[in-house]
Amino acid sequence: MRVLFILIIRLLAAFPFLHRKVRGFVARYTSLEISLLMLIGNQNPNGSGNKNSGSDQNGNWQRAFRAFQESPDPTSNDLPVVSSVKTPSFSKKVSIIVLTWNGLAYTRQCLDSLSRNTTFDNFEIIVVDNGSNRETIDYLESLDTITLIKNEKNIGFTRGNNIGIRFTKDTDIVLLNNDMNIIQKDWLGLLQQSAYQDDHTGIVGCRLVNEQNMLLHAGTFLYPETYWGQQIGSGQTEMNQYNVIREVEGVVFACVYIKREVIEKVGLLDEDFFAYFEDTDYCLKAKAKGYKTVCDGRVTLMHYQHVSTRENKLSFPRSFSKAQKTFRTKWPPRLLQQYQRKIAWHSIVNFPSGYAVSSKNIMLALDRKHVDVRYKYVYGKNTPFPVKEDKISENYIINILTGRPFDDLPIQVVYGQGDVFHKNTGRYKIGFTMLEVSGIPGTWVENANRMDEVWVPSHFNIETFRDSGVKVPIYTIPLGTDPDLFNPFIKSFRQTDKFTFLSVFEWGERKNPEKLLSSFSKEFQYDKDVQLVCKIINNDASIDIPDQIRRMELALGHPEIVFIHNKPIVQDGNGIRLIHCHEIPDYEMGALYRSADCFVLPTHGEGWGMPILEAMACALPVIVTNWSAQTEFMNDKNAFLLRTKALIDAKAKCPYYDGFQWANPDEEHLQYLMRYVYEHREEAKAKGRYASEDVLKNWTWNNSADIIIKRLETINEGL
Repeated sequence: MRVLFILIIRLLAAFPFLHRKVRGFVARYTSLEISLLMLIGNQNPNGSGNKNSGSDQNGNWQRAFRAFQESPDPTSNDLPVVSSVKTPSFSKKVSIIVLTWNGLAYTRQCLDSLSRNTTFDNFEIIVVDNGSNRETIDYLESLDTITLIKNEKNIGFTRGNNIGIRFTKDTDIVLLNNDMNIIQKDWLGLLQQSAYQDDHTGIVGCRLVNEQNMLLHAGTFLYPETYWGQQIGSGQTEMNQYNVIREVEGVVFACVYIKREVIEKVGLLDEDFFAYFEDTDYCLKAKAKGYKTVCDGRVTLMHYQHVSTRENKLSFPRSFSKAQKTFRTKWPPRLLQQYQRKIAWHSIVNFPSGYAVSSKNIMLALDRKHVDVRYKYVYGKNTPFPVKEDKISENYIINILTGRPFDDLPIQVVYGQGDVFHKNTGRYKIGFTMLEVSGIPGTWVENANRMDEVWVPSHFNIETFRDSGVKVPIYTIPLGTDPDLFNPFIKSFRQTDKFTFLSVFEWGERKNPEKLLSSFSKEFQYDKDVQLVCKIINNDASIDIPDQIRRMELALGHPEIVFIHNKPIVQDGNGIRLIHCHEIPDYEMGALYRSADCFVLPTHGEGWGMPILEAMACALPVIVTNWSAQTEFMNDKNAFLLRTKALIDAKAKCPYYDGFQWANPDEEHLQYLMRYVYEHREEAKAKGRYASEDVLKNWTWNNSADIIIKRLETINEGL
């Protein structure tokens, strides 16, 4: 509860208006875990933004995949630790400095786990005690495995650690809080590997989780708008996300590996900080000296957080606030600002829609690439979507971008449906949109031709837009996926031996659920070791999904079909179960994909197909219609391409489809492909692994941002 209280204080300090919307969370189970426990085990369920996340790590991913492909069972949760760098040809001695100030139970656990769970053998332990009580001193003095340095009083985190560093000679340094629990035996060797992966790496942190199995840290970042440091991934359920070596702005010094040469060139910790902010300060100073900071996602340790503050009854807000003021004086905004170009982004972000999710990820990727993004909501009154957008995002960085002045930027992008392009007020106007049928409406064409240029995610839409009459230049800006959240090393919650087909979609005509359910029930009518799981969303109150399913008259005796649905639970005696769950956060979807064997979607058409790309990133073989935008990233090497019989009239509630066509997937071929994957599992796994490597190399949000930046550079040259 203390951690939650601190989090709320931080949010309120950064955004005072947040008092209207403070959300809680369940620490024991996420909504996804509840759903999967019910889905797979039929059990009773009652018994998180990231400034440096997703940084380009193509080389690391390629090496990771080689280990992944060589593992005996790549679908298992017990995957080997993947070395993304070469092991150094030496084992440099490491001095581990543990600072203590009372909290004996935590200190005992830290030192016990350190001795018990460290396979790297070239290290020493130096304990610097900051005036602890007699019981703690007696315990420390009884240990013959440590060197003990005793201070008469608490001299602070920075001074205490500096005393320990000064005591060492020629060794690398690990600073380790006494509230750390070492839960991974090869942690120290891996951190040293990361430190020596190249000459420019100087500081290495790792993933930290708490005792509730929630992720606390996968790197840090700070914005000058708030001077409030943020921990990447904090508050997310632990799913082994952020699991490769990534360059980050900073890491918390609860556990940090610092090369000796960095200490020699940067110096000791700044003793103007008693505690807090000294880690961010040191990482920034190291960067100024040419050293980068990385978070080694292969290493996960447990951190109990703020033990010294709690055990010694100190005021965390007071200590934090004092350190923050000190940091402000040392790092004025101009020193933290690294933006190289600007863009006005007129779009949607705080809704559960494809445009909103992709808009958020594009903005975050551009921000990582040092683009100053200014965001403004494009819909609302007098638009096709006349709904107000909540001004508060659950993503800290999006709140920062929203708070920046929007006007007076020369380049403005409207990212949304083509009938809101007219809201573009920039000097250079860009309209960015997509549509999943054979053409676009006349109003879209008129609006598009008022732009200076149009962006679409696929060559499919270049063709449909040109055929519809768009005359201005059109450029392909593909969408992407987040490799930190969607990759083969994300944990699976699988608890069944049944072969599991998975489909993820919003219920509606375009996604073709009737053909999916009918084909599955016919093909596997007599197979009991297979199931189809459909993760669906329905926000249309007029649609009764259970009733629609019953009226399909699926084949009797078909294997189980399970729906994870955002509506109340409904049970059906004919092998169908509808499971209610809360909205699954985006970051948890990777675990859902990793809990299945094959992704299938006989869609009529896609504007992009993010669930398809996410499934591929997670190494699932995919069976998807070979028509529309997903052909941008799908081919016969990385997917099982579902044939279409012909194009048919697009009949749906959406008015944009009137007069156009979409694909009619071949049902017999769909049944054949599902049966083929079911019977040729190793071949399907191999195709899934190939797809994952392809996606994580070529189809990430960072790739999208790189393409946008190149386009912005060209535009700026002509302005």
